Amino acid sequence: MNLDFSAWLVILTFVSGGIWAIDAWLIAPRRQKKLSQEAKEKTERKESLLVEYARSFFPVFLIVLILRSFIVEPFRIPSSSMMPTLLIGDFILVNKYDYGIRLPLVNIKIIDNKTPKRGDVVVFRSPENPAIPFIKRVVAVSGDRVKYLNKTLYVNDIEVNRQTLGLHEGVGAGIKETGHLWFEEFLDDVEHDILINPDRRTLFNTDTVVPDVHYFVMGDNRDNSSDSRVWGFVPDENLVGRAIFIWMNWDRKNGGIGWSRIGTILE
Repeated sequence: MNLDFSAWLVILTFVSGGIWAIDAWLIAPRRQKKLSQEAKEKTERKESLLVEYARSFFPVFLIVLILRSFIVEPFRIPSSSMMPTLLIGDFILVNKYDYGIRLPLVNIKIIDNKTPKRGDVVVFRSPENPAIPFIKRVVAVSGDRVKYLNKTLYVNDIEVNRQTLGLHEGVGAGIKETGHLWFEEFLDDVEHDILINPDRRTLFNTDTVVPDVHYFVMGDNRDNSSDSRVWGFVPDENLVGRAIFIWMNWDRKNGGIGWSRIGTILE
């Protein structure tokens, strides 16, 4: 069975908490009844190393589990599909409660909150392989008619406005994107940058309507992204959260830490 970090965190939390609880509620009282006060103190000082570790690490595991499951979770960007918004080597924080509180592992929503809107950068479990997290931008929501024709995006038959910024100059691991057309796109009230490769023919023309509780997502690097144009819609139950913040960038091909990236708020 392939266990991810969340699964191991849940297991470690329950195992350490269980060991501590069993010792505190069952074993320790029996032990104390058989010992004099002096022997009891001596025994407590020589408490089982396993119990001592469990008691020490359980609060740490529990706090990390709560933070990652219900508040924020860190992710690393491994590809160029969201350039120029996100670069290879960016480390981001994802808001886990914006789209509702979900139980870890089973991903069952227990508390409703907001729903994604056009322009949100979202992390979700791949519809093809739920073990793999993806990050893309929501370009259409339930009921929208979305078209991507000849490298142009239309939502509800209205062309999404964009403004030319020139040619993009990639750095580090993203150097291969140098020379692509760089645009600022206006998706509702969200202004964000996109890249288009003029030398690559449009591989994924699309004209479809988004079904209920599903979302149509695309990478900002429009000609180098596997997204809803390829594998379809993202169901609501696959959502992980909304990307909000870059807290670190590490790109060995660009000299290591990208200090200028740290602290960037994502839009």
